[in-house]
Amino acid sequence: MSSSASPDCQPTELISEFTVGDAEAPGIRDTLRLFLNKLTESSRTTVKRSMERSLEEAGQLLRKIPAPLLQSLQPQQHHSLVQLLLALQMEAPSSSSTCRKIDQMLQHLAQANQTIIYDEVQKCLHKVLYQEQVLSLKDLQIVCMFLEDSSTGREVLRQACTALLSKITQLLPAVMKEEAARNGALCYQTVKVCLQVFQLLPDQISPLVFGDQTDELHMRKILEFLMDVILGETSNRDTRLLAGTAVAMLISTATDSESGGSSAWSLLQVTSRDQWSLTVGGLQLDCCSRVSDGVDRLAVARGLLTCCRKEILTSRPKNNGVCLLLDGLFPLISALHREKLDCQYHVFQVFTLWLRSVKECLSKIWEVNGAPLLGEGSTLRHTLTQMIWNSAESPLEGVSEAVRGAVCLYLDIYELDCQHAGDSEKQLYMELLHRISELPCESKAKYSPLSALLPYIGTDKVLEQYPALPSHILKCLSTNHLTPCASEIYKSLLQEQRRELTIGPAKDVLPTELHLANRWAQRWQPTVLKALTSEVTLLQNNASSYLLPCTLRCFPGAFHTLLPALDPAVRGHLRAWTCIMSAQRTTGGRSPWFQESGVNMETLHLALSSLDDSVRLAALSLLCCSPKTKEAPSLAEYSAMRTFLPLNLNSESSPFRQHLQAGIRKFLVRIRDSCLANLKGQKSKKGLIEDQERELEQGVDFVEWLAQLPLYFLVPGNSFQRKKTALLLLNAVLETCSDSWSPDRKKGQPPANMAALISWAKERGQWDFFSRSRQLVLIGCLEDATNEIREQAAELLVRFFPCSLQPDVVTVLFSRAQRLLCSPRVQEAQMGALMSKLLLQKCSSLDGLVAECVKQGEMHSAKLIGHLLKSLEQHYVTAREDMLLAARSSPMHGVVGALQRCMLEVPGALTEALTPSVTADLLSLLEKITLLLLGVLYGDQHTQDKEIPPSFCDMGNAISSLIGQSGAGEAGLDEEGDENVLLSEEHSLVLTCCWVTLKEIGIFLGSLVERILSVSCKNTPLLTVKDLHGASRVFKDIILKCRHWGAVEGCCIGFTKFCAALLGSPDPELREIPSRMLQQGLTVLQSPRATSVTRRAAGLPMLILGVLAAEENSSSRPLLALSVNTLLETARTPLPPDWDQTLDLPQVCAVHTLQTLVKGSSLGLSILQYAPAVAMLSLTLLSSPCWAMRNAALQLYSSLCSRMLGQRPAGEDVSAQYAMSPPAFFSHYPALQPFLQEALERAAADLHESRLSLHPSLYPVLTLLAKLQPGAQEQTRALSAFLHPLLQLAASPVYAVRVMSSRALVAMIPPAEYLASVVRMVGDLPESPESPCRHNRVHGQLLQINTVLLRALHSHLLCSSSLRPVVEGLEARLWLGSSDQRCALVRQEYVSVLRLLRKICSETFLSRLCSVLLEETTRSPHSLELGSASFHQTAVHFLCEDSEWAEQVWQDLSSKSSAARLTLVRWVKEGRGWRGTGLQKVLQREIQANLKEALLDQDVEYRRAYLMALVEVLSPELTQSGPLLSGLEESELQECVELILDDLKDSKGGPELLSQSLCALSLLLSQSKDLALLNPWCELLETHRRAEAPEALRLACAESLALTGSAVVTSSLKSRTALKALSTRLISTGVHLLQDASQQVRAEAAVFAAILCRSESDLSTQSCFLKQINQSLRSLLDLLLRELWESEGILEALVGHLPECDLSSLLEEVKHTQCSSLYEQDEANVFLEPSVISETVLPHLMSLAQRYPESSSLAEQLDQWAEQNAASVRENLSICKSLQIGGNLGPDWLSLLMEPRFHSTLCGLFSRAAFLLQLLRVSDKLGPLLDLSTLSQDLLDSHAQLSVHGVFISSVFIQSVRTE
Repeated sequence: MSSSASPDCQPTELISEFTVGDAEAPGIRDTLRLFLNKLTESSRTTVKRSMERSLEEAGQLLRKIPAPLLQSLQPQQHHSLVQLLLALQMEAPSSSSTCRKIDQMLQHLAQANQTIIYDEVQKCLHKVLYQEQVLSLKDLQIVCMFLEDSSTGREVLRQACTALLSKITQLLPAVMKEEAARNGALCYQTVKVCLQVFQLLPDQISPLVFGDQTDELHMRKILEFLMDVILGETSNRDTRLLAGTAVAMLISTATDSESGGSSAWSLLQVTSRDQWSLTVGGLQLDCCSRVSDGVDRLAVARGLLTCCRKEILTSRPKNNGVCLLLDGLFPLISALHREKLDCQYHVFQVFTLWLRSVKECLSKIWEVNGAPLLGEGSTLRHTLTQMIWNSAESPLEGVSEAVRGAVCLYLDIYELDCQHAGDSEKQLYMELLHRISELPCESKAKYSPLSALLPYIGTDKVLEQYPALPSHILKCLSTNHLTPCASEIYKSLLQEQRRELTIGPAKDVLPTELHLANRWAQRWQPTVLKALTSEVTLLQNNASSYLLPCTLRCFPGAFHTLLPALDPAVRGHLRAWTCIMSAQRTTGGRSPWFQESGVNMETLHLALSSLDDSVRLAALSLLCCSPKTKEAPSLAEYSAMRTFLPLNLNSESSPFRQHLQAGIRKFLVRIRDSCLANLKGQKSKKGLIEDQERELEQGVDFVEWLAQLPLYFLVPGNSFQRKKTALLLLNAVLETCSDSWSPDRKKGQPPANMAALISWAKERGQWDFFSRSRQLVLIGCLEDATNEIREQAAELLVRFFPCSLQPDVVTVLFSRAQRLLCSPRVQEAQMGALMSKLLLQKCSSLDGLVAECVKQGEMHSAKLIGHLLKSLEQHYVTAREDMLLAARSSPMHGVVGALQRCMLEVPGALTEALTPSVTADLLSLLEKITLLLLGVLYGDQHTQDKEIPPSFCDMGNAISSLIGQSGAGEAGLDEEGDENVLLSEEHSLVLTCCWVTLKEIGIFLGSLVERILSVSCKNTPLLTVKDLHGASRVFKDIILKCRHWGAVEGCCIGFTKFCAALLGSPDPELREIPSRMLQQGLTVLQSPRATSVTRRAAGLPMLILGVLAAEENSSSRPLLALSVNTLLETARTPLPPDWDQTLDLPQVCAVHTLQTLVKGSSLGLSILQYAPAVAMLSLTLLSSPCWAMRNAALQLYSSLCSRMLGQRPAGEDVSAQYAMSPPAFFSHYPALQPFLQEALERAAADLHESRLSLHPSLYPVLTLLAKLQPGAQEQTRALSAFLHPLLQLAASPVYAVRVMSSRALVAMIPPAEYLASVVRMVGDLPESPESPCRHNRVHGQLLQINTVLLRALHSHLLCSSSLRPVVEGLEARLWLGSSDQRCALVRQEYVSVLRLLRKICSETFLSRLCSVLLEETTRSPHSLELGSASFHQTAVHFLCEDSEWAEQVWQDLSSKSSAARLTLVRWVKEGRGWRGTGLQKVLQREIQANLKEALLDQDVEYRRAYLMALVEVLSPELTQSGPLLSGLEESELQECVELILDDLKDSKGGPELLSQSLCALSLLLSQSKDLALLNPWCELLETHRRAEAPEALRLACAESLALTGSAVVTSSLKSRTALKALSTRLISTGVHLLQDASQQVRAEAAVFAAILCRSESDLSTQSCFLKQINQSLRSLLDLLLRELWESEGILEALVGHLPECDLSSLLEEVKHTQCSSLYEQDEANVFLEPSVISETVLPHLMSLAQRYPESSSLAEQLDQWAEQNAASVRENLSICKSLQIGGNLGPDWLSLLMEPRFHSTLCGLFSRAAFLLQLLRVSDKLGPLLDLSTLSQDLLDSHAQLSVHGVFISSVFIQSVRTE
């Protein structure tokens, strides 16, 4: 055994020198060898998870050796083992988990010999502590590691404490000298060492500070250093906070509380702005704050609360009755809270710490105070409550979420305080509950406090005082960002309810689960069922994800109360049933399929076939879930899954695909784990029993089937959705059922015994997941049109498939990648880049593929990257000589993208390929390319000195000139020599080449610099300062001179990384580069310009944002402060007297830049500290005389409001209010309150003047206030000064101001005062026409009444009785709605208010009002009468809300005004309350009676709306069997049909009108059997079903099928033979539409299929069950074959869906196809999948052939088809057989694999061949056409040959051959 290892050796050297001799006992010898192997593994890997895994296993092996055996080792062996482990520990001092694992091993070794370990640790530490140099960063990390993670190291450092303090003191000047060290990791680590020394060595530190022998030499310097850090010498916030903790920890080492308390009080002088003296024990020093950002006070408060003992926190200086917690710390914390600094989250954390400390110290606080802490009238109680409410509504991320913890502490303190004081009333609880209930449901601020309050007042009291809570929970579940709040409060309510029911004082016996469930159901079941059956998808999903699991966990018996309330036949109940069953199975564990009745499985199959994605997903979840992963799926589950999956691969919903993959993964885990459990039986003597063998076979067979399934669909011709789903399924199979351990994943690793299961499957010829043919399928996906498919296919190849590609595959891929990299199409160039990356990852050798002029033994990564660099240089040379040729044949963006992917995305490639010279050459080349391309855009290659970018016009002229010089013809002229407004192909090529290449360079360069600077280089650095200056010039040129937004934005991604890397560098020269660029940018911005750039200041704002976004978050962000202050100062500068609006003004550029900073998400919430100043600036600048300034200010204000107000609760509804209330808003931005109030008062005061005074900032101010939510009464009342000007603004002459002021008024009125405000406003309305009034004021007052009432009624704050005074006041002012009121807008608003109160109004009044309105609908207003159309619309809606008045208004429709008529017919579609009432018959009669007149009307909009109303009124519900057409005479019906037919044939009107006409025509023909009318109608459907037709017309075709097509088909099935041919065509049209690109069209076509299914099953009284699209398609084909197989056109209806099979033409086209244009033409219908429809139709063709003997007419059709197609099939099948595939992959074959038409052509060929084969079997007449056996064998041979070479064709195509 060798033992000469030195502690200085590397771990790998020590391991190699350590040998285990044969003399040791066998047990210890073998274990030690394994132990060393594991240590070797850990030392060689750089992946942390792999390293820790190896160390964990090594520790387990070492612990297997007992202490006595360890003692048998020789001393030298002990030394070697200890040195080895310490060397490993010293290599990773920053990884605490690694060090702890090694220390555990050392502790185990210490059982044998503690002395050796102590000595070796001492040697290591002495080397650090007694070296001549100052401590390095790694030295500090080592000291921290030994202090924190090593008990032995801590003991050594305890003995060497003086030396350690000396070394720290020696280091401090070096830390504080350099800015990089001060703001970087060295300073942070130094502070951390100080903290750990104070914390872990208090016995050594305390005497030096609080003892008799004060250490002035070391401790005073350390304390001074820490205070300098706290007070702002460093800009790193984290370091300052840690320093505060360290100083507090030092204070906590005081041996007595008096010394500690006095030191803490002394430290609290940090609040002073002047110089002050700090005394800590015997140490004294003078302090002065450097900055006023509040971090110093925050650090001190945080440190004292974290570290100090109770005695110190409650200390009283000189027993004067004050307490450190209450009188020292709390004023400091509340002041920080009020100041709204950019560290508010940390402030709230400190506040929470303060509450926790108060709770812990309550008994001592009572002694100090001598009175209750939070009694009635307590100032502290009021302040604490206010701080909590303000924080609850904070827009800052994380603050509102942390409120619950603070509220819980606050309430705990209050409860204890009340108990101490004997207060039994506890008024605070009810005050808080009242305040909570007042807040709107959209406010997140109410839910956390309510959850905390529940245990103190109980659920009964909460629901009694807050009855709207259940409905508010449902509203929150309908909004994404409020869902967590709602689910948490519901969970808290249920837990508290169960606790109350089970732990009540009167409970002698625990109630049963059924009793508990019944109590739950009384309160919550209606709410839960309403959510589960809601039509709002988000509410459904959240209810099933959050409410159900929580309910069944708290009340398991709820399952038995929920399920009986559901009927799967009712809309919405089926999904609820599946969700409840799934939740029950997950929580309860019992499989629902064991019931004998089989009802559950039938319902499951129904759900699995539903059209609704959410229902199918819920059913899938039920099928896949199980509480035990070892529960094997049943045969029924396997069967359901095999049926379900192939039909659900082409869903358009991304969430559906993700959930499908998740469900399949769960299903596969069950299969895998159950199979592994069964395999354990194989090891027993008995082996596998029959059941286990069967389960194994079932599981392995299913996995094999599932692994094959995606391969059939991963072909170029299929839709993106199907390929994406197929890849997700394949990924799930490979992740779950392969033996691939991934070090970068925490979960989902394969079980240890997975190899046994794989071997068992492979022995049976299955689970060959990584065959060459499957590899070729994925390689074929690398040229997919979508990035997602390409990336995922490449990831699967890299992650799971064998390490190296075969040489022939490498050769062909390399050649194809090179061709694609030279393509001008961006997409194809990206494909080439991805292939290059794949080659680098999966290729073992590039010999013969790249140039051989490389160094001997060079890594293949260096070879490939070197080859790409040479290619880029060649492309640059070509571009320099002929830019047009380069843009067409060798654009540079592809190679730049390939370099980026290879160098930055492949681990290790960068360090292998780059040398300093290569790096310099690369950066130089990128700079030259940038200058060349910018020169092309400028039209001048000398662009370095040009600061002003060219306009787009200049760029166009420059490129046109370049094209002309290249001899490409007259640029910009068409064939006739006139100027062409469209860009030519050449122009597009050059422009795309320039812009895309510049974008790629920017992204690549930034990432490259970031990666290089992060790699530690032991020799010469890869980047010099000169290189980085060159890179900065590249960025500046692209951003400031390119002008293309996509290129600038893309470049800024790289620029931000570039700046972040430089700002994080320890080299001050590098850190200066971004700062200098920022200063230059600000200087350029402030300089007047001689030209106009753009209205958004071009790329300059993005340059500034890029630098600021790179600034470290933990710092005080000095660059941000500098930039914002400079921009504010520039924007405020008055315009010069001679300003020119055609030139860019510095002030405008400054405002645009501020907008960019506000919108930039990269700055996070740091920008909000400047929000008040920016808001006031933007509002002020709206009054600027310069239009560009006003425009910029408005954009800035809009962006700022969105950022200030936080998250919006209502999605895309821009009118929705935000979640913040006015008190919270002005609490966070207090400076805005007086400013906004003054703006309102100024505008309101100007209303009294006779002239119109415009206030540009008024409307924006009102908009901001209108976005706020109403707050609690007490808080909102403090803002009552806003009410008066808002009420006055009702008289504004500007309509928009009146509207917005009414909305703002709602936010500023406390909810409790809504009623009083409305009564007061109604009383202010004029009582009669004689009363003096102004229309504007009356209209504004009515608007305000309407808005306040709407909010109050929406929030359920007012009852009917309380509204009586309002109603009486409005009824007394009927004249406002009559003709006595001349203003139509006033009348409209009056009626709108009464619509809200209609149920409370008296019948007499309603009768009078309706009479007035009815008369008004017949009056045609003057064209200049403003608002008349809106009034008529409101009047009609009011009348139609009452069925009797609706009947009257509908009578004599032609006499109504045009506005009234249009509103009436629109109302039919908008409000469907008329269905099932007497009004329905009136509508049917009137709509039909006026149809002809409407068709002749010249108003296109009226005709369209009328036809829509006709269809709506006369169309049957899905539960009805036919249209409701009855009111038209035959002759009139004929005339209407002919009118509509003429319009459709002539295409009169747009698609919308034509679509309504087609639906109306279908409806009119619904009862017709006249083929003379039905045939033209069917031809129209066949014309408009085409993919090229507008979507509106395709949708109308589908609706027409449901309206009339179903009736025609049903009639033909009931013996109407004359309609059978027409029915066949209609069903074929339905099949076409079920493959439409529009999901809405497909869904409507599914209705047609559902109606036919219902009619066929004689269930006409039941509602139609809408099946999933693919199942609907199959049901139509089944119906076609079952009922119409003998009809004329049946063969064409089936064969017409097959793709062409002309293989010879396709091969010729592929051979000669060249890239001819920059952009590729998309298919008209990307959802159509020829190969899939071939597979679907073929079984029906085979069944049709089986009926050959049954019908002579069918036999004639089939014979004719066979004669026409036999020769073509034979010829193309022989071509397929003769394809020269060979053993090696060739470029031609790979081209075919990636050709979209190849696979569809093969499917068309195989379908026809299989069909022909079947015909040959059933017909002797066709024998001479083809030889049956030859055709069969050719099919089998071709199928086998193709599958081996990467073309997987479904076995359906050869099933009949195999069966035979």
